[in-house]
Amino acid sequence: MTEKKMSVDLDKIKMAIRSGIPLSITTYTLPHEMEIYMGDVLTAFLSELNQDQMIQYLNYCLNELITNAKKANTKRIYFKEKGLDITNEKDYNLGMKTFKEDTLNNINYYLQLQKKAGLYVKLLLQMRSNKIKVEVRNNSALTVFEYKRMHDKLARAQQYTSVEEALTQILDDTEGAGLGLVIMILMLEKIGLAEENFQTLCENGETITRIILPLSEETQKEMSIISAEFIKTIDDLPRFPENITRLNRLLNDPDSKLSDIAMQISNDVTLTGELLKLVNSAAFALATPCASIADAVKLVGLRGIKNLLYSIGSVNSFKNVSGSKEELWTHSYRVAFYSYNMARNLCASDRIVIDDAYICGLLHDMGKIIFETAHPDLLEKVMAICKMKGASQEVFEKLISGVNHGEIGAKVAEKWNFPDVITNVIRYHHDPENAPVEMRKLTSLVCLSDLMAHYQQKEVDFYQIDSAMLSMFKISTESQFKKISDRLQAAFDRENSR
Repeated sequence: MTEKKMSVDLDKIKMAIRSGIPLSITTYTLPHEMEIYMGDVLTAFLSELNQDQMIQYLNYCLNELITNAKKANTKRIYFKEKGLDITNEKDYNLGMKTFKEDTLNNINYYLQLQKKAGLYVKLLLQMRSNKIKVEVRNNSALTVFEYKRMHDKLARAQQYTSVEEALTQILDDTEGAGLGLVIMILMLEKIGLAEENFQTLCENGETITRIILPLSEETQKEMSIISAEFIKTIDDLPRFPENITRLNRLLNDPDSKLSDIAMQISNDVTLTGELLKLVNSAAFALATPCASIADAVKLVGLRGIKNLLYSIGSVNSFKNVSGSKEELWTHSYRVAFYSYNMARNLCASDRIVIDDAYICGLLHDMGKIIFETAHPDLLEKVMAICKMKGASQEVFEKLISGVNHGEIGAKVAEKWNFPDVITNVIRYHHDPENAPVEMRKLTSLVCLSDLMAHYQQKEVDFYQIDSAMLSMFKISTESQFKKISDRLQAAFDRENSR
């Protein structure tokens, strides 16, 4: 019988890498086709990050870890069937004498019991802050003496310098004597990892084995070269519109009067239209429409006027650039709408978050817009310089696809003298825990709005959204998240169909 091969969704892998969100695969019985599939996903993940030199070693490590996790689950079922207490050392030693032979002779029976008991093996992959995380989890917490035995094996693994040496010296065969674990540690050492890169811990009833891998120095160097060259080309971008720059200067002048600001806005048809559109939108819920620019300025306030200017100025700056993508702007407007409405409903007491949510949501993907709208001649010029400096075309293409778009967007915002809050939300919108503390809530809100938009497109699954970020906004279940998502999607579609 031919084994059915499970196909790898490369688009989901790329999305996870760009957004810094985890990929997870869960299995209860770990059939052979699932082992192959997990290996294929890990291979595709590492290839997408240009880390092909790690593939062979990490696939070995993955096989070792998922086999150990499955075995730990089988052990729990076996001990229960035998009426033995796995946390009692005497019972443990007694059960282990017959465990291997009994379970091998009847493995399908024990696997089905594992599935019935809900015991799983889970692979988790994530790329964030130039570090790759590979985790294997199973929901059978290690006993104290299992934990000690494993750490003894890890300590022993540090003594060997080669697989051959380990094979000749390991004699104890009670549980494979940890030979697989020793080989795995030697494999990790071959790709430059130290003991601290490998962790085993128990958390919330799960045993977690975690490998943290820095991107290779070569890849990090190439990414820096390409980003630096691209940032140099920012001078070739359109300048921020002069009328908006002039009005911004007026807003920043402490001696300016609201009447002067209103007069300056009145002289610009586009600004007048956008300001009146804003104050007469559902956000302000006015009893009667506002037609006076002076009244509109008072309603919106100086911060609101500034954010409106950054919004209009940015859109206008990119409007006529070659290759502009309408779907990117639609996504940006959607994220802005979600950010603002969630801020009003979930952060009602935080005025600054509410004031800045829309503009930060609108501009979060500025770096991606720059990549997408860059003139082909410009991209060729940057690629030629990068080749001269030794950066590979593969890394260049991955960066152009948006891997580093947060940093690029932040550099543009700095060039245009945007406030720190907008610059930092752009920079950290896929990595909110690293944003400055005072901007973390707003950055998390924009990140959540962005992921919600991708969730609606079925590009992101609920499990991939960080639970700590969800709890920050009092969201605990997918049904709760979906309810908010459906409401916002319907409201945005209504707003844009007028």
